[in-house]
Amino acid sequence: MVNKFNSGLTKANLSDAYIYLTDVLQSDSFLKMEGLNGDIPFHICPFDPVLQNDVNLLIKQLINYLSDIQVKVLEINLYSLCIEILKEEGDLEWLLENETTLDRDELKEELQGILDIESIITPAITKKMQQEEFQVLIISGVGEVFPYIRSNNILSNLQKNAKDKPTLMFFPGEYKHSLENGASLVLFGKFEDDKYYRAFNILDRAI
Repeated sequence: MVNKFNSGLTKANLSDAYIYLTDVLQSDSFLKMEGLNGDIPFHICPFDPVLQNDVNLLIKQLINYLSDIQVKVLEINLYSLCIEILKEEGDLEWLLENETTLDRDELKEELQGILDIESIITPAITKKMQQEEFQVLIISGVGEVFPYIRSNNILSNLQKNAKDKPTLMFFPGEYKHSLENGASLVLFGKFEDDKYYRAFNILDRAI
């Protein structure tokens, strides 16, 4: 059977993605994390970045469908999570007031300091996971938090706390594999420095 999704979700195959992903995400083998050979149940769904709005709608449709058939999904939108943390810490108003006076590097440094992945972001995600019952964790908003939060760092830091349920990250770019360089997440099809090899491409999964 020909895989329609070899290059990720594109305009040409997006109409097939809903049926494919609902079939995969509701399957017993996915929910029970079978066939992973003991590896971490992390999955990537790469997509053409120009389809961000379409993918946002797709995620909502997937969650609604899964909810209707009693599969509980917890979605963590990284951008929304960051805004929530900045509000709680009282930093959002300061950042908005000073955004025009900070250059790009200064703003990035400020945000990375406030939104440290190991000490702030990962515990916040873990807390949400502990507060809700769910069967599938979906991570979205990856492109919106670049460059101060990198997707490979999120996955690396979640390895200890998100290994009991399948996780699916929607990634605006490519998930490349090669013998020479291993696996890498290429954000927006341009930034090929996010090395991560422990995730599976959800679009390669047999139904």
